[in-house]
Order: sequence, then C-alpha cells, then structure tokens
Amino acid sequence: MSLAEATRNAVRRRPFLLEALRADVVNYTAAARFLADEIDVGDDTDAVSTALSRFADELPTYEIGSRDARVTMRSGLGRADDLADSLLVVGDAGFAPDSGSLTGVIAAGDVDCVAFSSVLSRLVAEDVDVVAAGVAESLVVVVVERRDGANAVRFVEDALDAVPERGD
Repeated sequence: MSLAEATRNAVRRRPFLLEALRADVVNYTAAARFLADEIDVGDDTDAVSTALSRFADELPTYEIGSRDARVTMRSGLGRADDLADSLLVVGDAGFAPDSGSLTGVIAAGDVDCVAFSSVLSRLVAEDVDVVAAGVAESLVVVVVERRDGANAVRFVEDALDAVPERGD
C-alpha cells in the first residue's frame, strides 16, 4: 500500500479529520504527526503532510445546509415489553410511551443518516447522554433522560440547521 493510500485510509477512519480536511481548517503538519504512528512513517511526517494536502485538494468543499424537519418531544418513554407499541425499537429494546421517565425527541421530514449523524454529534458535544437512537425513512428518534429533554429539542433543531452536505 502506498503512503498516499495509507494516509487516505487513516483519515477515513477518523470522520472528524475528513470533515476538517473538507472545510480546509487542518494544520497538515499537526495532522501528519497525529497519524504518523498508524501510517508507520517514524519521524518523517513531511510526506504524510504532503499526502494530506493532496487528498484535501481532491475532496469536495465542505458545505452545510438546513433540513426541513419538524422536531417534537414525547415524554414518559420507557423500556417496553411489547415492541409493537414502541416509538423506537433497537434490537430487542423497545421504548414506548407511558412506560417510564425518558424523553423521545422526534425529527420528521427531510432527515437521513447524514442528519442523524449531525444530531448525534451535536448531542455528544453538548454532553447529553443518548439512551437510544434510530433513523428510518424521514424520521430520526433519540431517547434521552427527562432532564435533558427540552435542551435536546433545541440541540436537535440547531443540528438540523447546520447539516453537512454529502461529499459525493
């Protein structure tokens, strides 16, 4: 595997770095030092820095867009034995209304896996613990603790106003 290929693979394993390259906000020397051990170049990071720069030149420009989605909150969710009545099912874990003290934040509309990723990243950045989450056909659902519900709604709305466009 060439150095350029190894560098690209290392960057793709770190989506934050790929997005930063697309946004042209990376110090290539610092990023090369960060990746040096994985790429196994020892102290010679200049070649990795050059490979990062060339890779960045080939990437589509980082752009954000707003998603048209209605965000609502559903209180009183909890683990459910009957999955048929659940708002969200992940594996064998169902979360249904009137079953507990959790809150569901639902975004319906122009949402997909990219919007879902943006929502989760924003909630993590705001230190909101996500109990469960899912995305399917124009619907994103995240389950959080009750105390985080109102803030989670605001964070989800904000995240949907700044979703990175896919770099196809």
